[in-house]
Amino acid sequence: MPRLRDADTPPAVTAGPIPKHAQLRAILLSDIGSTWPAHAAIPSERELSTRHGVSRATVREALRQLIDEQKLYTVQGKGTFVAGERVQSQLHLASFTEDMRRRGMVATTLVRRAERAIPPLDVRAALGLDEDEEAWSIERLRLANGIPMALETGWYSPRLADDLGEQDLGTSLYGLLAERYGVRIDAAEQTVWTEAVEDAVATALAVPPGSPVLVFRRTSRSGGRAVEHVTSWYRGDRYQVHMALAGG
Repeated sequence: MPRLRDADTPPAVTAGPIPKHAQLRAILLSDIGSTWPAHAAIPSERELSTRHGVSRATVREALRQLIDEQKLYTVQGKGTFVAGERVQSQLHLASFTEDMRRRGMVATTLVRRAERAIPPLDVRAALGLDEDEEAWSIERLRLANGIPMALETGWYSPRLADDLGEQDLGTSLYGLLAERYGVRIDAAEQTVWTEAVEDAVATALAVPPGSPVLVFRRTSRSGGRAVEHVTSWYRGDRYQVHMALAGG
C-alpha cells in the first residue's frame, strides 16, 4: 500500500519526462492564492530550493515563467510577490467610475485634497492659464471593490468650473462636469509610461515601495477648451491596458 504524503510535506519534484522546472512551476502555481495570498512575499530562491530538493537554477526558471505569466512580480531589493487579479482597460475616453462599472466592479473615491493654487508652468501651459491664475488642485484615491487601484492628481480650469472644489468629488468628475457645468469631455491627449513607485504613492496604493506602476498623464478638452490636466498612478499588479491596432 503506498504511503500517504504528510500534509506538511511539499509535493515531490522527480526525475522523468516532465522537466523539473515545469513540475516546480505547477507546484508553486497551486500555492498562489491559497498558501500565498495576493501581494504576499513568497519564500526566497534558497528556501524554495531546499524545500523542493531542486537546484536554484530550477527555482529561478520556474519563477521566471510565473513572472512572465504575471502570476508573480518582483520588487528590486524586496523580493518576489504574488500578483493580484488584474483589471483590463481599453484605451478610450471614459471616467474611472464608468470604466470599473463596465467590468462589474464597484468604484469608490477618497478625496485627499481639493484646493485652489497657482499651478506649475507645464500645467498652466496645458490649461491655457495666465501666469498668476489659480486652478483647482484635486487629489483622489480611486478604489475598485474596496481595493486601491489608482492615485490621481489633477488640475482643473476654474474658467469652466469655478466652484468645482466645493462640490461632491467622490463621484465621477466627468459626470459632475457635464451635469453641473455643461462641460462634456470629448477629446484628450495622453502619455503612458512605467516607473517604480515612491514611498508616498506606494503607501496610498497599499503596495511595497519600488513596485511597478503605470503612469498616465492626460490633458482633456471640451469643445477645444482645455479642462483637465491629470497624472494618475495605477498599480501595475492590478491594471493592464488593451489596445486594438489597425494597419494603414
